[in-house]
Amino acid sequence: MDRQKRRHAIQALGTLVLNGNLKGFTSGRIYEGATKSFCVPVLNCYSCPGALGACPIGSLQAVAGSPGKSIGLYVVGLIALFGLLLGRWFCGYLCPFGLIQEILYAIPVPKVKVPKKMHGVLKYLKYIMLFIPVLLLPAVLTDQWGFGAPMFCKFVCPAGLVEGGLPLMAKHPELFSSLGSVFIIKATVTIVVVVASILIMRPFCKYLCPMGAALGCFNGVSLYRMEVSSACITCNACVKNCPMDLVPYETPNSAECIRCKKCIQVCPVNALSMEKLGGVRSEENNI
Repeated sequence: MDRQKRRHAIQALGTLVLNGNLKGFTSGRIYEGATKSFCVPVLNCYSCPGALGACPIGSLQAVAGSPGKSIGLYVVGLIALFGLLLGRWFCGYLCPFGLIQEILYAIPVPKVKVPKKMHGVLKYLKYIMLFIPVLLLPAVLTDQWGFGAPMFCKFVCPAGLVEGGLPLMAKHPELFSSLGSVFIIKATVTIVVVVASILIMRPFCKYLCPMGAALGCFNGVSLYRMEVSSACITCNACVKNCPMDLVPYETPNSAECIRCKKCIQVCPVNALSMEKLGGVRSEENNI
């Protein structure tokens, strides 16, 4: 099994593990057990019938929108721990919505290449998503009791609708009668992301995901890092195959890198590698 098939197998297994409450899809009930208080290292909707853990982005909004207006130190600490250990490896190997985007991109239609300058600007949108709808708006737009709405989950997150909303509505069609303008806005965003995912590799990961933005901040200092040796011949094979539109031999630990290792697989001189904890080089790069 080559590296990419192995990665896809890990993605599928990770999605199954994170959403292991399979009976939730038939009962239409959200799991509320003990593990739901633990934040998983990826964007995975709390309202998904199968979700066994909490989404860190949803948790950040819940704390920011509480009357105390505090920072969720537990959630921030977990995100920092995940980032310091493996950086955006979780995006490339475990994120359910990342897998959904890759499946959509596999649909055989002509693809779209985002212009380099436009890509250079759009990639910062995910940081705006992290700071404004996730952290700022829930804290300042509050009701009479001091509670703020989870703005990113409510209006933007397509994973919430695809993984949570649609399965629940399929089981409870009576929910359709209560849909309003908020649903229309979120459904529109989701449709745009789905269509974009068919044409562009992982557009949500590149441009909108606040979890990717948070984990990416640690790519440059994480204990699991990419290294480039002097054997590099700058043939650009890695550039042509990078799903995140990077130049791996120039910025091997870019905040945009999801550690998918396509660049390592196509390098003709084995100049790229991943270092595990303690600086030990992974020759097979199985993680």
